[in-house]
Amino acid sequence: MNIPEGKKVYFASDNHLGAPTPEKSRVRERQFVAWLDTIKKDAAAVYLMGDLFDVWIEYNRVVPKGFVRVLGKLAALTDSGIPVYFFAGNHDMWMSGYFEEELGIPVSFAPQELILNNKKFLIGHGDGLGPGDRGYKRLKKVFSNRLMQFLFRWIHPDLGLRLAQYLSLRNRLISGDEDKKYQGPEQEWLVQYCEKKLETATFDFFVFGHRHLPLDIELSKNARYINLGDWIEYNTYAVFDGDTLTLNTWDD
Repeated sequence: MNIPEGKKVYFASDNHLGAPTPEKSRVRERQFVAWLDTIKKDAAAVYLMGDLFDVWIEYNRVVPKGFVRVLGKLAALTDSGIPVYFFAGNHDMWMSGYFEEELGIPVSFAPQELILNNKKFLIGHGDGLGPGDRGYKRLKKVFSNRLMQFLFRWIHPDLGLRLAQYLSLRNRLISGDEDKKYQGPEQEWLVQYCEKKLETATFDFFVFGHRHLPLDIELSKNARYINLGDWIEYNTYAVFDGDTLTLNTWDD
């Protein structure tokens, strides 16, 4: 993509809408919609990097109740000609066509390479990448298994969604205590993942979510790793103006 003069590309991640309660979530949803409304004036594209919802499970004819404000705003953006791209996170990996068909938003389930104005990006949600975290990686294989998803969808949506919401909150999947501070390069699996990638390829920027902590880290070979933080505590996002990538905070 060549970014037109005066336009920018925006990245955001980890809203976890729906948690911890619909009432508290709606406050955050309105803030995020206000941000989307603000950036539409100069957005060349918007990348949503996963976990927009705390729980999202699509049945053949049912999608989770709520989120009309953000879904309506995303539809308005794409209808106006602004492309929006979505990367499924660990909380909303059960997508099966709704975003593509209703909103015109392509959905990716794995990291993708992207070239913007001759700058090379590697972007994705970030879960399950790098060394360690074997327990989660095994769990992800189970939840991303098509047969498992098929069987789960035979549970009535009211029960299935309630069960998924309970498990999400009970296991502190919104943001655990380990996400509150920078762990150092030896503990940051995404940093190690990026460094490993740079051994065999050249990138200018790595952009991920999942971590819930805003991070801007210089890597070897003149590359940078940006973690987008979240829209629970930080309200942070990244913006690329065609030359420079910056990590910003939204304050409405």
